[in-house]
Amino acid sequence: MKSDSKHWDEIFSSKQDNQLGWYEENASQTFELLNKVPMWEKSTIFLTGAGTTVLAEELLKKSARLVLNDISAEALEKLKTRLGEEKVMEIIWLCQDISQPITTALPEINIWIDRAVLHFLTDEEVIEGYFRNLKSILKSGGYAIFAEFSKTGATKCAGLPVYRYSSKELSERLGSSFELVEDLDYTFINPYGDPRPYIYALFKRI
Repeated sequence: MKSDSKHWDEIFSSKQDNQLGWYEENASQTFELLNKVPMWEKSTIFLTGAGTTVLAEELLKKSARLVLNDISAEALEKLKTRLGEEKVMEIIWLCQDISQPITTALPEINIWIDRAVLHFLTDEEVIEGYFRNLKSILKSGGYAIFAEFSKTGATKCAGLPVYRYSSKELSERLGSSFELVEDLDYTFINPYGDPRPYIYALFKRI
């Protein structure tokens, strides 16, 4: 399945953040892996599927430089409103399907963070496009963090089918130029009390 901006715009325009099935009050699980990256606070971070996540504020507090991407213009506008004009000016904003070629000029990316975007891409061609983008902008020696539905996770989310992952498959798709630093299983309890098993994984580009 290909990404659909209209689908996501409708979700973000019709729900408050705390009504979203993936809403988290904090991003502590992401920081568990991010804190294993040396001097990450001085990094330029590409966050795909930024949505309206609180992770943006938490990264800015640490003085990280941000490129925020989402397919939903509605989500990005809500995030801009929440952050305020001063912080918005510090960020590079990218509204596009992350499986399609990136034509915007970007700075060198030290860290790629994907919190539940990849698993919504289910067509092989689209998945390959995603990984081409990651490899085209992430510098040698950089890091990639993934948080995706695990093999035991849900088969649908936000009304859409998902592709479930293991760290082994992530490694295979990234290829020999990436090494697995750490992976862990994590069960996220969504705002409605339902468990959602995830795989979290940190890779380094050699």
